[in-house]
Amino acid sequence: MAQVTVMIDGKAYRMACEEGQEDHLTELANRFDQYVSHLKTQFGEIGDLRLTVMAGIMVMDELSEVNRKLKSLQAETDTLKQSRAATLSDQQKSEEVLASALSEVTSQIHEIAAKLSGKAAPQLS
Repeated sequence: MAQVTVMIDGKAYRMACEEGQEDHLTELANRFDQYVSHLKTQFGEIGDLRLTVMAGIMVMDELSEVNRKLKSLQAETDTLKQSRAATLSDQQKSEEVLASALSEVTSQIHEIAAKLSGKAAPQLS
């Protein structure tokens, strides 16, 4: 286990993390410190515990909003996938109908060509 010392509201906190996660933990602590600093600027000295709780609630509020947006985007993606599948199915059916119609027309053209080639040429007098 790696150890990192992070600063929040001017106080050092020693924390453990997995190897290779030190920079990530430091960045998270820096971001959390920004919340605490913002609240401290807004409300003044209201106590470390209260600032920490308020900052935690702000983070959870943002996380909640991100999760709501993520669910909305996932639902939209699912709808688009279903729509795409239906469109592809419709397109395939249209192509099959078109291919069938072209085959029918081709058969009719061959029949007409056969009839025309089997007729005697008109005689001129």
